[in-house]
Amino acid sequence: MPTIARLPDLLISQIAAGEVVERPASVLKELLENSLDAGSKAIQVHLEEGGVKLIRVTDDGCGIAKDELALALTRHATSKISSLDDLERVGTLGFRGEALASVASVARLSITSRERGAGHAWKLRGEPGAEPEPAALMAGTVVEMRDLYFNTPARRKFLKSESTEFAHCADAVKRLALTRPDVAISLTHNGRNLFQLAPADAPRRIADILGDDFLGAARRLDAAAGPLSMSGFAIDPTRATDAKDGQYVFVNGRFVRDKIISHALREAYRDVLHGSRQPAVCLFVNIDPALVDVNVHPAKTEVRFRDSRAMHQFVFHAIQRTLAAPVQAEAAPTLVERSNGTNATVTPEIRPNFEYAPPLRHQASLGVAEPAAAAYLAFARAAQDIGQSPAPRPEVAPQFQPVESTGSDGPPLGYALAQLHGIYILAQNAHGLILIDMHAAHERILYEKLKTAFDHRQIATQALLIPAVFAADPLNIAAVEEHADALADLGFQIAPLGPNQLGVRAVPALLQSGDPAALAKSLIAELREHGITQLATARRNELLATMACHGAVRARRQLTVPEMNALLRQMEETERAGQCNHGRPTWTELTMEQLDKLFLRGQ
Repeated sequence: MPTIARLPDLLISQIAAGEVVERPASVLKELLENSLDAGSKAIQVHLEEGGVKLIRVTDDGCGIAKDELALALTRHATSKISSLDDLERVGTLGFRGEALASVASVARLSITSRERGAGHAWKLRGEPGAEPEPAALMAGTVVEMRDLYFNTPARRKFLKSESTEFAHCADAVKRLALTRPDVAISLTHNGRNLFQLAPADAPRRIADILGDDFLGAARRLDAAAGPLSMSGFAIDPTRATDAKDGQYVFVNGRFVRDKIISHALREAYRDVLHGSRQPAVCLFVNIDPALVDVNVHPAKTEVRFRDSRAMHQFVFHAIQRTLAAPVQAEAAPTLVERSNGTNATVTPEIRPNFEYAPPLRHQASLGVAEPAAAAYLAFARAAQDIGQSPAPRPEVAPQFQPVESTGSDGPPLGYALAQLHGIYILAQNAHGLILIDMHAAHERILYEKLKTAFDHRQIATQALLIPAVFAADPLNIAAVEEHADALADLGFQIAPLGPNQLGVRAVPALLQSGDPAALAKSLIAELREHGITQLATARRNELLATMACHGAVRARRQLTVPEMNALLRQMEETERAGQCNHGRPTWTELTMEQLDKLFLRGQ
């Protein structure tokens, strides 16, 4: 029978290194976290061969005393926690005290450090029996790792190419740089300087790392509830892409991949993203350290919340409110007068700590003027026959309708000029030309109204003078009889008129301009496939979106100028009006500067 024996310390460290040191990026992450915990204000990173041959991290932190250098390379030795209470309220990035020991067991490691106020620096090599020796260093610490896995060749075979390993290292540097914009960070690879980030405010650092395109396409977010707060940026749904690596979430300054937060993001973006596009965010979550456990994964990339449901709801509602902001609350470029008399687009000033400063035109009153109110009523009356008459009505918009001057910037979406091929509305605002997809815009308006009415059980019903009759098989007739109460809650009255016929006697008042038979068929199909139980939860929004699509004003429908203006005013009051129910954009803006470029004005 095999005897039980204690493993050698070196083998213990090498086993532990298998959890902590997955690749060069893992080493770099641990070293950077130590530098930040030491209070560094400037960090330099030097890599060779993707970090496999060399990783050198130089910082200007507090340094390590001579007598503690050897202890720093010992397993489970740390200055960051000393009791269970400290572990339950971890406020530093590193805390386990095993990273340096694990790295020293699978690579050639050396530490050179000079404590603040010390006469000179000391250097210690991570070799058995090594003693500190005098060294030259101005201040701070230099940790140098060479030849990763030189003594465990089997592990080295699992490393990828140099370019792949460097990409992981660069990503680790960028993540840490996002959390500490006040720290200067530089990265050099094979003697080539890749980037050098100066201290900046948070938005500027985000732009430096994720790009000005991300910052320009994202919406600012600030939310707080009790011990929770969150700030950052969430991508505008119309600017999202298919990339799946655009989510940067930090909890108390620690980059995490958390299933709770990821699910909350997907749910918040559910009905505003088109196709397979993914939400891209850069979010900084702050929470009482006692309410989150960071000691659940060796790489410290996963956390466990004491109340995961509360965290999910907080993130979900914060993102949802940001995406649901009506048109008048969305940040938009502001125009200023150039010295040469032309208009220039100026992005609203980005301030530190994500303090939102709305553009001047959004601080003014956005009340609807009398002509717009009259237009709203005209659109409501016209909704009864929109889509029913195939021929254009006589009072269509002229080719170019003059816009009455309001003496101010006016509404964000301006005032209608004309229709284009019966599909798009052309409008003019203070900044240029607005193009609106009228079907997509009306679809979103109806969708949001249906959701609100359904949630409050206030879906008004409009009886039909003549029932809409359509052919139906026995299964459809049985579904109508089985779900009669559910159909009534949705504003429908559908009844059998024969062995193979159904008749629609009433529809939701919001959808009275749609095709009753088409609405009923889509509704019955949903009920047959999913039943009323799922209809009330997961499938509810999909069904309401389908109803809104069938009830929205159709393409080629000629609208009058008052009807078009009423649609614009409703868009400005509707949440998520920038996207239709399928995630496609409903409107876009061409500024005067963009139009001038098209026609080479001033060039």
